[in-house]
Amino acid sequence: MTPSPTSSDPDRPVSPKDAFVTVYGRKPVLEALGDPSLVVDKVVLAEGVDRGAVRTFTEAARARGLELQRASAQRVKVLAGNGRQDQGVLADVVAPRMRPLEHFLADLPETADARVLVLDGLTNPANVGMILRSATGAGLEGVLLPRRGAPSIDPLVVKASAGVAFQAPVLRSRTAADGLAALAEAGFVLYGLDGAGDASLFTAELPGRVALVVGGETDGLTDDVRAELHGSLSIPLAAGVESLNAACAATVACFELARRRG
Repeated sequence: MTPSPTSSDPDRPVSPKDAFVTVYGRKPVLEALGDPSLVVDKVVLAEGVDRGAVRTFTEAARARGLELQRASAQRVKVLAGNGRQDQGVLADVVAPRMRPLEHFLADLPETADARVLVLDGLTNPANVGMILRSATGAGLEGVLLPRRGAPSIDPLVVKASAGVAFQAPVLRSRTAADGLAALAEAGFVLYGLDGAGDASLFTAELPGRVALVVGGETDGLTDDVRAELHGSLSIPLAAGVESLNAACAATVACFELARRRG
């Protein structure tokens, strides 16, 4: 297994991308500002938008005790990461349970059990959102969402999660393989979910520290991730069904872990 570059410095400053969920688009931003359960760090409006938008977002920001920030339209596109749907406005919403993987591992007591779901190569934001909802509902300690090779937590992910994405225990690493190497170093046993797995998810003996990996919608587990795994587990299917949607498979895995925890 390769050494992990993500576990070397748990004291390094946290990137804003690992602390906030950036919401863009006029309706999503107004919804975030109108939700008292969310903590909004800042609101940025593009220069050149219509006066009605300036008035609407100035008032909405002021109601949350924020000063509306202005930036060029190009800057807003860069910050939002979506040049076609940002509609000239974004908000950074505090994600209190999102943090770098190395911070999670540094805070984990040496003898504590933990269950982590790892996303490898998923491309569909709706699947990511549904998985975040399932993992949070099942009480998992973390969902590893790598910075590369997976959708960012954007309005599409938030919508699919029914808003749970803001509160999900999201862990960040550069890639899924990097994250798995760091988890293994911390004593986690790593299993990939695979239709041709070595054993059944429902009967295999699982340790207290375990990470289950869900592969991409089309290609499944990537080669880099397979190289980090200790084994693979299947979800037995009947009636000739060959496979489950990634979000469905992840949900089954999450609640099997929850069942075992009791």
